[in-house]
Amino acid sequence: MQAKLNLKHKKGTGISPQAFNDGMTKNQEEFKSWYERFTWEGKEEAAFFADHGLEKGIYCQILCTDWCPDVIWNLPVLLRVLERASIPTEILPMEEHLETMDLFLINGGRNQPIAIFLNADGDVLGRWGARPQYIQAVMDEFRRQNPDREAPGYQEKVSMARKEIAKIYNAGTEYQNVVVQEVHRLIASFADRSENHAITRRP
Repeated sequence: MQAKLNLKHKKGTGISPQAFNDGMTKNQEEFKSWYERFTWEGKEEAAFFADHGLEKGIYCQILCTDWCPDVIWNLPVLLRVLERASIPTEILPMEEHLETMDLFLINGGRNQPIAIFLNADGDVLGRWGARPQYIQAVMDEFRRQNPDREAPGYQEKVSMARKEIAKIYNAGTEYQNVVVQEVHRLIASFADRSENHAITRRP
């Protein structure tokens, strides 16, 4: 039998997005730059998020740090979306919440940012992260071709894969619209039934 994954005990244990921003010791200017460059590509997306906020009883917790490049690229987009939707949001600094981070591993790794969407009871409805799917596919393919992390030359190869990912991000703001679309689909999948739809786990 599967049990709902519930994080009600984590509510209020994080910090506000503003506190995270103010406390950044790395990449703060780049973070602000991506935040300021964000624009809504279409009226449909902006309208959707404006209609899915407090009245749906949804809130969000985001696991992240200020030293991860994917956070610097993706967290500004997530915050813009959540602000538009008026979804209460708190940041869980990853190093302080490893037990929660380890519930959302990607291929066994602590990838970030991870945005966790919960209902009023703390049941996990869904999660997004740590990258847009088409960018994550680059790393997934690399892992498929290079399964042995101890193999000679592995670090050089993974460094090249990360550079390829950075090149995609830095090509412009196109990736931001993809994040918006993915979060749209995620919220649409549970927004109208947030009280009885939740991620489950085996006890």
